[in-house]
Amino acid sequence: MVKKKTFDPDKLVLTKPEILEFCDRVLKKWDKKPVKNRNNILAMNAVKTSIIWTDDESLKAIWSEILAWTFELLYENAMSQDDLEWANVMKKLKNKR
Repeated sequence: MVKKKTFDPDKLVLTKPEILEFCDRVLKKWDKKPVKNRNNILAMNAVKTSIIWTDDESLKAIWSEILAWTFELLYENAMSQDDLEWANVMKKLKNKR
């Protein structure tokens, strides 16, 4: 019997190439309106540069915290929405912590 993998947001770790790929996707999107997004493009390029210069272990620690914080925000938002189904899904995610 194959054990089904469960989703654990605390163990979700992004690699440096995955983070850089994300940055590139956002930049590609923003490049469609470069004048409107010029400050965002500049900032995202600064983010990319910092990612390139940061060691993998620090990136894992930083992005693990960012992802955990994002899940917490989603949970808090869901709890304030009176949407019981969504709140229950987010509660399950929070209880994984």
